[in-house]
Amino acid sequence: MFNENKIVTKQEKVKSLKEIKCFALDMDGTVYLGNKILPGVLEFLSYLRTTGRDFLFLTNNSSRDATFYANKLKVLGIDCSVSNILTSGEATALYLKNTKNCKNIYLVGTPALEEEFRRHGFIITADNPEYVVLGFDTTLTYEKLVIACDLIRHNIPYIATHPDFNCPTETGYIPDCGAMAALIKASTGCSPQVVGKPNREIVEALLNKKNYPLEEMAMVGDRLYTDIATGCNAGMVSVLVLSGESKISDVEQSVFKPDYIFDNLGGLGQALSASDKEEDLIHSGFSRELVVG
Repeated sequence: MFNENKIVTKQEKVKSLKEIKCFALDMDGTVYLGNKILPGVLEFLSYLRTTGRDFLFLTNNSSRDATFYANKLKVLGIDCSVSNILTSGEATALYLKNTKNCKNIYLVGTPALEEEFRRHGFIITADNPEYVVLGFDTTLTYEKLVIACDLIRHNIPYIATHPDFNCPTETGYIPDCGAMAALIKASTGCSPQVVGKPNREIVEALLNKKNYPLEEMAMVGDRLYTDIATGCNAGMVSVLVLSGESKISDVEQSVFKPDYIFDNLGGLGQALSASDKEEDLIHSGFSRELVVG
């Protein structure tokens, strides 16, 4: 299913963009920052619906569940069903349930993430758990860290929902799951298995929700090491938006090269429209395209 990042020609990229049938959209830094919707988002989603294209919101943020995100999107003016949202928390629960036949876990996570796992039949306990699970815990306490580290030192398998170091907000960045994993590694020397973007497990969960060939899907987001890496690893078209964490200067240093770069989803929508009209995307002025090779 997965392959290494490949160089594609401009002509292949134009064809790929035009033929995309489903867009996997990151949320934080791509659709919104905090409680503020980003420019061009509503117009982009409207164009997808008008042209019969599909989309799914794919977020590494495991501090909340799909119901919360559906309600948040509604407040921002986006009607979206829970079935069109996939979080790294849900993907982790599905992975442990379906592939590890696991029931008992010790969870370092928010009450919302605890409820997510309970809905999937898990028991959350510090007494002989089968796995330690780390999420983006905005309710993190020292006691949780002590228990988790002790279990990990006693060789309990350790898994994290996603690797993001920071979560973008309206007022700046706050420590995310990856930063918490770094803290635990400093204490225990152990790194977790990671389910969320850019890893295979969350892509498999995505494909269970959206039954499209990978070559007809695009991964869109603001982070090179998660969103763009997901597209590169899975063989999907990858689109970087500069509305969140990554800057244009970061691309040169990254091993993961996006197929397209835009300022925001509005730019992607304009380029998609131009591609549909068989206009010359390269000279349209809509994209800040990374020319590779």
